[in-house]
Amino acid sequence: MTGTILVADDDQSIRTVLDQALSRANYVVRSTGNAATLYNWVLEGVGDIILTDVVMPDESGLDLLPRIKKIRPELPVIVMSAQNTLLTAIKATERGAYDYLPKPFDLKEMLQVVERALSKPKKSSRKSSSEEEETKTPLIGRSPAMQDIYRVLARLMGTDLTVLISGESGTGKELVARALHEYGKRKNGPFVPINMAAIPKELIESELFGHEKGAFTGADARAVGRFEQAQGGTLFLDEIGDMPIEAQTRLLRVLQQGEYTTVGGRTAIKTDVRIVAATNRDLRQFVRQGLFREDLYYRLNVVPLRLPPLRERAEDIPDLVRHFLDQTQGEGLPIKSIDRDALETLKKHKWPGNVRELENLVRRLAALYSDDVINAKVIEQELSPQETPQNGETYSEDESLGMAVERHIAKYFAAHPDSLPPAGLYERVLREVERPLITLSLEATNGNQIKAADLLGVNRNTLRKKIRELDIQVVRGLK
Repeated sequence: MTGTILVADDDQSIRTVLDQALSRANYVVRSTGNAATLYNWVLEGVGDIILTDVVMPDESGLDLLPRIKKIRPELPVIVMSAQNTLLTAIKATERGAYDYLPKPFDLKEMLQVVERALSKPKKSSRKSSSEEEETKTPLIGRSPAMQDIYRVLARLMGTDLTVLISGESGTGKELVARALHEYGKRKNGPFVPINMAAIPKELIESELFGHEKGAFTGADARAVGRFEQAQGGTLFLDEIGDMPIEAQTRLLRVLQQGEYTTVGGRTAIKTDVRIVAATNRDLRQFVRQGLFREDLYYRLNVVPLRLPPLRERAEDIPDLVRHFLDQTQGEGLPIKSIDRDALETLKKHKWPGNVRELENLVRRLAALYSDDVINAKVIEQELSPQETPQNGETYSEDESLGMAVERHIAKYFAAHPDSLPPAGLYERVLREVERPLITLSLEATNGNQIKAADLLGVNRNTLRKKIRELDIQVVRGLK
């Protein structure tokens, strides 16, 4: 395949490398270091495809892109950028780019993208969005694994395709679902999440589809379901692997027919929602075991998206740490930084709890330690599997809960010898106690939330709210 490639990049070395690679592939190459020359070539009708950088001395490639598409809408434009964020990928796609290549990229991959663009150029029917205020990216990371995620998400923003997000707990599945909604065509509609593992099996159908008055014992009034709440927006089905077979059948019918009936109802209700599902289970294994409908799996798995665990993208940890430290500062906690050796220690950790575990650690460091710079010794202490007694103190195995709490709070105050700890201590301590209390109560009741609520002496709705707030994973049938 032959054609003329227009290359625009302010870095001479990159232009040289691209020129050589494209020339070896029998393409004619014209390269420039500024946007003005590129635009003049476009006006002259030169070129079959464009490879352009974002940052150039006279004009941003993203700003130039809508003008190029206005005069030559069929001309494929591939955007290259070292600003490897989700928002860069989204903006490039919104403004009509054929594809987005994060730097540094593989030359073989670049040639494949060029070949695809020349053989099947995109017809851009989307209008470029008006300039929006810069917003904080919902996803953090510049690793190759995250760049792949960004590129897929950018391509999905203008569609209503069903997406199935898989990944270990704590990898950020709901963040991805929210990004699909907030930067997609349904952003003006509601985003409605529902966690299948946090709802008793017997109530899932009512939660999803709503119920009529008198549909079952305790149904004293009509209740709106999540499908109705999400009308015109996105319904996020978290932990879809925990959905009972009966509810799976009803969900499949909705996906096939675009309508549903409430529990106890007879009138079909048309639905207009985008479905995004997520799981930390192997749904294919569930299908083989008869725990998940095969036809529903294929309906949900239109676009599979796997989120990598943090241990597979350890190079993102410094960016994540800075992001979480900025958040803690915004919440009124002291300004902190983490030194290089400490970051290296963090990068070597296996992170079974993934990004959520890292976030909790950073928040704990910001709250508990008085030093402005956190060193590797502190990190090693925090990541050690067991707390090491200091100053010769020993802890009895039959130590009461009250004694343990008193000891930890005393340690907390000791970490702030010259001042009081940050405000909000009451809520932080309660949160530390609530999570293991609720988790162990659910384990003791085999994941039965009604029994767990009775055991704890709280309202069932209160327990469900706490499960959501504390992001507790509910596993049924543990014993």
